[in-house]
Amino acid sequence: MRVVFAGTPDFAVAALDALCNAGHEIVGVYTQPDRPAGRGRKLSPSPVAARAAERGLAVHKPEKLDATAQAELRDLAPDVMVVVAYGLILPQAVLDIPAHGCLNIHASLLPRWRGAAPIQRAIEAGDPETGITIMRMDAGLDTGPMLLREAVAIDASMTAADLHDRLAALGADLIVEALRRLGTGELPEQPQPAEGATYARKLDKAEARIDWALPADVTARRVRAFNPAPGAWCELDGERVRILMAHATDADAGLPPGTIVDRPADDTLAVACGGGTLLIERLQWAGGRPMSARDARSGRALPGRRLS
Repeated sequence: MRVVFAGTPDFAVAALDALCNAGHEIVGVYTQPDRPAGRGRKLSPSPVAARAAERGLAVHKPEKLDATAQAELRDLAPDVMVVVAYGLILPQAVLDIPAHGCLNIHASLLPRWRGAAPIQRAIEAGDPETGITIMRMDAGLDTGPMLLREAVAIDASMTAADLHDRLAALGADLIVEALRRLGTGELPEQPQPAEGATYARKLDKAEARIDWALPADVTARRVRAFNPAPGAWCELDGERVRILMAHATDADAGLPPGTIVDRPADDTLAVACGGGTLLIERLQWAGGRPMSARDARSGRALPGRRLS
């Protein structure tokens, strides 16, 4: 098929590769304009733009999908448009251009977790599973009919980075299968159920600060959900500490929330919470490297001090 691909972050790269490897003709790649990145804040292309350039594909970076961009897209005469975390709303005029419409790879089992951060919100909420939905796009926010859907279990140690990689690979496989079935007319649509819809709001850096008054299991899920970004953190005597990996126990330390518990025989750093205890496995002091809790304990007198 003649495919226009629209995507921006790392999550979308696997799908672009899969479509190319499956033999589809990628007639254009749409992605966000170059943005400042790194310490020097130099303009850098998106991961999708970089991969498209490596493959010699035509890249388009409109600030918005206005009449000029729509005319350009119409000239490409796509059979289908595949959209993966593109970052721009597609107006109805764009949705109407491809002969077979616009298909979206969404990282949840719709209608649960429509919106910007479905991977992180699924982990944060303690969902036992999530997955990929291939959806035909309409004018709503992730409300279109479902074409393919496959689940992935979320285990108790899975971070957002782990789940991101699993779902990116699964999405790549499913979109290739979707286009195969689309070409043979074997891709029935199923409307999303009216019940069970939730909204995965965009991540806010402020919510990544740990509130030790919360139950330990809630905090442990947030640590995993916000790894690698924005990164769960707290402070020790004004010094920022990033918590990279942790798990919860129901045991009540009997200490004020945030107090580091004296557990000399343990490889974790135990912290009292509003309910239960958080057992930190990996952390990072400000300006330092990631380290195990055992290494962190060996260099500092921590028991009895309080995180905030």
